[in-house]
Amino acid sequence: MEDYEECDALALAERVKRGEISTEALLEVAIERAGSRDEEIGSIVIPMFDEARKAVAAGLPKGPFEGVPFLLKDLHLAWPGVILSNGSRLFAEYVPAIESELVARYRRAGLVVFGKTHSSEFGLTTTSETRLYGQTKNPWNLERTSGGSSGGASAAVAAGIVPLANASDGGGSIRIPASCCGLFGLKPTRGRTPMGPISGEGWAGMSAVHAVSRSVRDSAALLDATAGPDRGAPYAAQPPERPFLEEVSREPGRLRIAIQTRAFNGIDPHPDCLAALKDAEMLCRDLGHDLEEVPFEVDPDVLAPATLTILSANTRAMMEARARELGRPLREDDVEPGTWALARICEKRSAVDYVAAVQTIHATGRALANHLVSYDLVLSPTMAVPPHPLGLLSLSNPDRQAQGIAVLQTVGYTQMANITGHPAMSVPLYWSADDLPIGVQFMGRMNEEGLLFRLAGQLEAARPWFSRRPAAFRRGGD
Repeated sequence: MEDYEECDALALAERVKRGEISTEALLEVAIERAGSRDEEIGSIVIPMFDEARKAVAAGLPKGPFEGVPFLLKDLHLAWPGVILSNGSRLFAEYVPAIESELVARYRRAGLVVFGKTHSSEFGLTTTSETRLYGQTKNPWNLERTSGGSSGGASAAVAAGIVPLANASDGGGSIRIPASCCGLFGLKPTRGRTPMGPISGEGWAGMSAVHAVSRSVRDSAALLDATAGPDRGAPYAAQPPERPFLEEVSREPGRLRIAIQTRAFNGIDPHPDCLAALKDAEMLCRDLGHDLEEVPFEVDPDVLAPATLTILSANTRAMMEARARELGRPLREDDVEPGTWALARICEKRSAVDYVAAVQTIHATGRALANHLVSYDLVLSPTMAVPPHPLGLLSLSNPDRQAQGIAVLQTVGYTQMANITGHPAMSVPLYWSADDLPIGVQFMGRMNEEGLLFRLAGQLEAARPWFSRRPAAFRRGGD
């Protein structure tokens, strides 16, 4: 299929519906591309070729993505009978017997899952580098990170293996990889997509699941196919006014946009990221929107300990549950050094501290909601720095101080949407002089993904990015 890379997922599904290509042939195209391209970038860690071929042979549902090849992130989402390692040697042999509700919705949409992508251990850092699977490299520069924790997903999409892939986001892990790899990435509102039946929420509600994609409409259509609570969900986002796919082609109107230049944790942006912000500001002004510099200010000395308490307690609980399953004590060498250090923080904090931490993030969400009474969106860089060199962000980096600073540079803008539950998106509008993608983030009000999709559709039409490819992975460059 010569024009595979020129099609987004909806276009591929339309080709299948018209009988121009069979689902069997389309799957083999994706598998062949994985074989020819992934050896260099290391995005797919668990092949599921046999499972995919069996699913196609059994017949696919007539969903919006019928026959489209798709990849799952190897973090928390369970496919019965397939390893779910969570990027960790502690889970390297864990094979779930149940299916995640979101996986079931992907299958009902007609998607054909043929592999699982690399994640950092438990999604705890903003790169996809693990002792278990090695490094995932950025297709735009093989010495740089593809982001994390959904870096396997972003690398696979950027390299043209699939047009979209599952991703999750607890501190920026959809938007950061999207920025690193020149993709569109939207983190939905808290409770928009299901987390069950394995859990009711992730990281006290800071984690959300969706995708990275090359087109805006693919992201919208996938959210239409997967949104809504599953049975027993502890809470849910408000239903949308209309299908998200319809929003992409609707005019956003004249928007009031607050500019956030400095990161919420106090870090100043790199000149390339500042240039991307200024470029997006000019584009939005040209499109008729009103923008002004009105920062949303928080106290990082209060917020950082709260988020660390939540992350530490949840990580420790997950590790101890797995050790009980294995019938042995937890060992330090079960996980990477950075993970072990994080998991020990909660030893000095109490259940009361955890409740106070949750109350802190909820209070921050209310403060941001009040800030957005006067503005429709907050515009900022997605990250404070361009994609870091490989190794720096790794949980096994022996320089813990350098690793910690690097993480703060990547999550300084994105983590706010996780803390508050608000929807946010990274949009690929700018590339640096050395051809590295630099995303910008738009953060909106709770339950208003529709507005984000309307603006994203307008930006995509004004500044198309779909055909922009890493030089080494352009068609014919295998």
